[in-house]
Amino acid sequence: MTTSASLALAIAQFSPAADPAANLHAIGHLVATAADRGARVVVLPEYSSYFVDPFDRSLVEHAQEIDGPFTAHLRELAASHDVVIAAGMVERGSDGERVRNTVVAVGADGVLARYRKMHLYDAFGQRESDWVEPGDIDAPQVFEAGGLRFGLMTCYDLRFPEVARTLADAGADVILVPAEWVRGALKEHHWRTLLHARAIENTLFVAAADHPPPLGVGNSMVVDPQGVEIAAVGTATDVAVAHLDLGAVARVRRVNPALALRRFRVEPIG
Repeated sequence: MTTSASLALAIAQFSPAADPAANLHAIGHLVATAADRGARVVVLPEYSSYFVDPFDRSLVEHAQEIDGPFTAHLRELAASHDVVIAAGMVERGSDGERVRNTVVAVGADGVLARYRKMHLYDAFGQRESDWVEPGDIDAPQVFEAGGLRFGLMTCYDLRFPEVARTLADAGADVILVPAEWVRGALKEHHWRTLLHARAIENTLFVAAADHPPPLGVGNSMVVDPQGVEIAAVGTATDVAVAHLDLGAVARVRRVNPALALRRFRVEPIG
């Protein structure tokens, strides 16, 4: 009996705070735990570098450049533990008045990909755009690790299937989703449904890391190309590891060639 090759991926759930040093300490512990459990890729939540609720001017004061101390620390962790780390950060904006909500994928050699959130959370009574500028429509952000291609998006982007479809079109086998999915009526249901939908409709893996309650819904998870949860964290600060079968995407697409059969493509509208 042969065993399929696989890549171990970890989702790491925690509550980033308005304390960059405490966040780095928590991230170090989570990455070490994930690596001890065999992970080669680790996904952390949105706003892992700094988070305050409600948003205020301190976001701008704690924003960093892509190659700043936050990503330098991630690079050190990546090198020390032989992993790639994907995490949300507060990046300096273009005018000093707002920031960018950015996801970086960092390996031992530095930043492998970066994604600036395009769809801001101006919904359910929230106004992310008061403090965050939207990312430009850009080429899909993808990188290679362990025999798989990974794509980046974040949180509210889940509600826009076009984002995931552009990553699938760019060859992604796995979509990484750092998030701060705000709690509210039916929000956990939406979270779970959308993660499963993005995996099923694109026949790929989706790995999402959220903030736990009381602000987030928790329930970080990895969903396979058939829509099956293969690893999950409930409401605690914790790490869960999934072993991604390197051949799963190709096998599922042979049986369910939905991407090949579609008759519409995704184009930007502005």
